Amino acid sequence: MPSSRRWSPAYVGLGANLDQPVEQLRKAVSLLGIVNDARLVFVSPAYSSRPMGPQDQPDYVNAVAGLVTTLEPLELLDALQGIENQMGRVRDGERWGPRVIDLDLLVFAGVVMNGERLVLPHPGIHERSFVLYPLADIAPSLKVPGLASVESLRAAVPGDDLHRLEESLI
Repeated sequence: MPSSRRWSPAYVGLGANLDQPVEQLRKAVSLLGIVNDARLVFVSPAYSSRPMGPQDQPDYVNAVAGLVTTLEPLELLDALQGIENQMGRVRDGERWGPRVIDLDLLVFAGVVMNGERLVLPHPGIHERSFVLYPLADIAPSLKVPGLASVESLRAAVPGDDLHRLEESLI
């Protein structure tokens, strides 16, 4: 029986800095493409940047994927964490440390929530060039709930710390 749930847009940040990060993002994009009740619609170009946290780790590679889904936000979060686990993500409690993959639910339709497991829109989205630049590549007019359009947010954040990569993630 078809689901009576509506299709909602969702945007997922992807990041990696271990074990060939571009390849890790490609694998994550491939796995996002087979999430039940979701359809991968857009994938931004990849960008490299210095780590946000401890500087004694490799540079990060980041991108953003756009999906449509009938899942609820926490169901999509579960799917993202399942992909991270499948890819070998280790949660050792180190904030902003090196990782093989990091998938963050950035924006889910117009949903605003401040839960124990999930905050939407993702906190810090408005100040992170490694999120805003790839997000602007696929959804510049997207309104981030409680903030502004992605294009406006990107204009306020310098991108001189980013390097756009030529490799395709699909």
